[in-house]
Amino acid sequence: MRKFEAHKKKTYASAGGEELHIRTPREGEIMGHVEQLHGAKHMLVKCADGKMRMCRVPGKLSKIWVREDDYVLVLPWSVESDKKGDIAWRYRQVEVDWLRRNGYLAGF
Repeated sequence: MRKFEAHKKKTYASAGGEELHIRTPREGEIMGHVEQLHGAKHMLVKCADGKMRMCRVPGKLSKIWVREDDYVLVLPWSVESDKKGDIAWRYRQVEVDWLRRNGYLAGF
């Protein structure tokens, strides 16, 4: 019998004795900074490529709370990719600190 292994995140860091599993951008994903909330799970996000996108939190991630000044991963839509996208991940402050130290947030 073969054991099922869950998908492991590739990047590990430790902060205060706690080991973190940090989600790094995958192909097609862009780092972003939430500028404004527009209600109904919609927000205006400034992306690392310099574009402002109207993003939404999809149904499968509806339990995450995104606030202004949060850093997120944006998955641009295939249609209107320069203007719209979905939120794929929200980073906690400890993860943001690690990302900043390792150069992932250099554009912000």
